[in-house]
Amino acid sequence: MSTKANELKGKGLADADKTSIEPDVMFMLLTAEIAGQRGQYDVALEGYMEAAKRVNDPRFAERAAMIAMYAKNAAKTDEAVSLWLRDDPANLSARKIAALSALKNEDKPAAVEHLSALLKIDPAGFEKTVMELTAAVQKQDKSAFVYDVLDELALKSPGHADVYFVQALLAAQMKNEKLADNKLQQALKIQPEWDKALILQAQLSAYSGDLPRARALLKNAAVKYPENEKIKKLYAQVLIKSEDYEAAGEVYRSLIAVNPADNDSQFAYGLVQLQLDRDEKAEEVFIKLVDKPEWRSQASFYLGKIEEKRGNKQKALAWFDKVTEAPLGLEASLSAISLLAKDRQFDEAASRLELARTRYPEQKQRMVLMQADLYNQQKQYQQAFDLLTAALAEQGDDKELLYTHALMAERIGKFDILESDLGKILAKNPDNPEALNALGYSLLDKTQRYSEAEKYLKHALELQPNEAVIMDSYGWLQFKLGNSQKALDYLQRAYDKKQEHEIAAHLIEVLWALNRKDEARKLFHKAIKIAPDDEYLLDVQHRVLKGEL
Repeated sequence: MSTKANELKGKGLADADKTSIEPDVMFMLLTAEIAGQRGQYDVALEGYMEAAKRVNDPRFAERAAMIAMYAKNAAKTDEAVSLWLRDDPANLSARKIAALSALKNEDKPAAVEHLSALLKIDPAGFEKTVMELTAAVQKQDKSAFVYDVLDELALKSPGHADVYFVQALLAAQMKNEKLADNKLQQALKIQPEWDKALILQAQLSAYSGDLPRARALLKNAAVKYPENEKIKKLYAQVLIKSEDYEAAGEVYRSLIAVNPADNDSQFAYGLVQLQLDRDEKAEEVFIKLVDKPEWRSQASFYLGKIEEKRGNKQKALAWFDKVTEAPLGLEASLSAISLLAKDRQFDEAASRLELARTRYPEQKQRMVLMQADLYNQQKQYQQAFDLLTAALAEQGDDKELLYTHALMAERIGKFDILESDLGKILAKNPDNPEALNALGYSLLDKTQRYSEAEKYLKHALELQPNEAVIMDSYGWLQFKLGNSQKALDYLQRAYDKKQEHEIAAHLIEVLWALNRKDEARKLFHKAIKIAPDDEYLLDVQHRVLKGEL
């Protein structure tokens, strides 16, 4: 062998026990390398391709494939990869490139061949590989084709739970939950203790709205695999989604008992205690987490919320001011501003809002909405309306801006604009319960278009049957229609769920109309004691109760 050949061998370009490089092939390789360095990729590609054909060394074919891919020459890429696999059939990279090309071209036999090889070469990485390949052809929407290829693969290589699991993932991507569930059941028949499949099965049930099934699956799995934290944590999340906070708390307690250093579960347990109005227990958890640097901001935020709920304004502000990091830095700033506004410290609230604008310039819309709320609380309705009008002109018909603009339009007597704004929201999203409720309530309160109001409110009630403000609106409509007993039923349920002053005022008026005056007086005294300046309560006192208190 020549001296030059030996030098190249030392660099790893040739292996004497595999092949002997002819001088003319060596010349091709040198020419190809120099061409590549000069950016002459077509020349480099031809040189490496020719070398790969003449020498059984996969490195030359690999180099040719890389250059062809860089040059976006699909035909040459396929040719080079074919040569690469001839010399190194177990090479993962070559198989993945070949599989990708087969999927793009919808060449089912080739796709089955290459995926079958990938399954044998790297069974542990099969799921990740197939999902990466699917993502790579996502623009061409090949999910259904990949699914069909896996069907063929399952026939060719039965007994692989991974294949059915990946099919389940693809079916879920295609929004076919039933098919996904069927494939998961096939995977679990082969590998019944596969926690990943059990978790996905429960997740799909939860996403499709079948929370009882998700709960049952996870409960059984948690009993069967008591050491599996992932299953227990997902079970707790489904319980929270089902609003079974007591049971969720028990799951988190069991996790913490096993691993007191599980701060994720500690934090979640604290949030659950807040939902159960056990503020002292939640406080104990968050106080401990404040000492953990990675949890300091989140814990401080919720400690601020607890103090706000207790009416300890200064303590709440102190906690909110400790929250400087994402994801709750902005929320803490806005919570502090709201708290100051509620205490009618509008100058301090405005000063903090200006600071928040500087700190969070990308949150322009949130700042506009907060400024509008400050104007609203000061009864500066025209300023709020003008601010929102300008924001809509700049940012377009944003849903939140439109909704708030509509409310301010109602405040300044521009009912036509209110109706137009809410109509724009409903044109894009006819199932928006907030807009349906606002429009329905405004129609019954400002006009006598009760049939239209009923249409909107019934739809809102169908979407959110347990929402207090919607029950209040529908109950008030029934009162306007003369159905006082039916009105009382809805209003009482609304007030039991949410003791807002406007709901209280409606309920007082209906009780009075039903000659249940003692109950009406008792409720009025309770509500006015909490909010002596509330406009709704003062209105019902002046208009209905008059001097009979």
